[in-house]
Amino acid sequence: MKHEPDILSIFRLFAVLWLALFLLAGLVLLIVEAFSREAMIFCLASVGNALLLLGYLSWPRLARRLGRAYLGIGIVIASVVPIIANHLVQLLQIHLPGTETPFDMWPLAAILFVPLVILAWQHPLRDVIVFCLGTALLDMILLILAARGDELYFFSQIHGILGRTISFSLVGYMVARITNLQRQQRQSLTDANTRLVHYAETLEQLTITRERNRLARELHDTLAHTLSAVAVELEAVSALWDVDSAQARTMLAQSLTVTRTGLAETRRALQSLRSSPLEDLGLALAIRQEAESVTARTNLTLDMHIPGRVDDLAPGVEQCFYRVAQEALANVVHHAQARNAEISLLKKDGHLVLNISDDGCGFDAATVDAERCLGIRGMQERAEMVGGSLEIDSASGQGTRVRLIAKA
Repeated sequence: MKHEPDILSIFRLFAVLWLALFLLAGLVLLIVEAFSREAMIFCLASVGNALLLLGYLSWPRLARRLGRAYLGIGIVIASVVPIIANHLVQLLQIHLPGTETPFDMWPLAAILFVPLVILAWQHPLRDVIVFCLGTALLDMILLILAARGDELYFFSQIHGILGRTISFSLVGYMVARITNLQRQQRQSLTDANTRLVHYAETLEQLTITRERNRLARELHDTLAHTLSAVAVELEAVSALWDVDSAQARTMLAQSLTVTRTGLAETRRALQSLRSSPLEDLGLALAIRQEAESVTARTNLTLDMHIPGRVDDLAPGVEQCFYRVAQEALANVVHHAQARNAEISLLKKDGHLVLNISDDGCGFDAATVDAERCLGIRGMQERAEMVGGSLEIDSASGQGTRVRLIAKA
């Protein structure tokens, strides 16, 4: 099992505090002139044990070699030694001057509480139960071995051990439960991040594919048509050159005009691949530029109602509205056979609304297969990605209206 973050540094801090406690206890014994030979041996042994734990927890190579057992051994050192030392205090009968009460070096439950929490933080509940029962059993065995014939003292100690075991079990259960829930939440978050990365990669690939398809359509509608028309006209020019040179020259001039038009369209399509107008112009001006570009290369009359700028929009929302406007205008040009169209962009009541309508041939929206119509499908998916809604109203011979709404 991999250690939780910072658990070893917290354990080392506990060892430092433990060492400081022993040193302070020795200083107290010295001040009150109770520093007997037994007390000196006890304090030196306790300080040595604290240094042992601190050195053990500060040995990275040992941690790598022991693996999962490393933390468990540290917990054993931090729990078994205080229990033995506590009974050693009673056995050595270290008293304060003028009293008959042995000197209590520390509250044992407070010392054992830290290994308990660290164990419950890192290990399952069964290990916590083993810790609670094991420390209680060791405490009882040492108590029996050091029995002094005082039944009242013996039963009071047993009562304290049982109370500590029950409270430790409850605390260990709560810590283990909370830690387990945190692990589950962390794993759920990791899984969600993995799915999000996969979704982002899929979306990126889908976006690249759509852009390639759009470029293919653009080149087909411009370069391929232009080259096909030029090829046909040049064949006609070749056939008429010796028969009717004047007509042949007229057709050659037409071919040059078509070639220049196709070249301009190809440059426009390639320019759109270099950078998005959104980066330089913002959403409103980018849509306006796209609309003006459509009217410049077609006979379409376009009525525009677009503000000078629309501020405070998320990049995803801007990209969605621009691409939907671009796709809808392309459909008007290539499929609608429309003479008039209207486009409007409005920000109202925290929502952004885009409307594009035309007086073209229209289509039966109820029978259109969105899965096969990549343009419509792409617009719908872009709207869903930003939590918006896309409405397409159309009927044969009655034109088409595209309406996109999303939170600004």
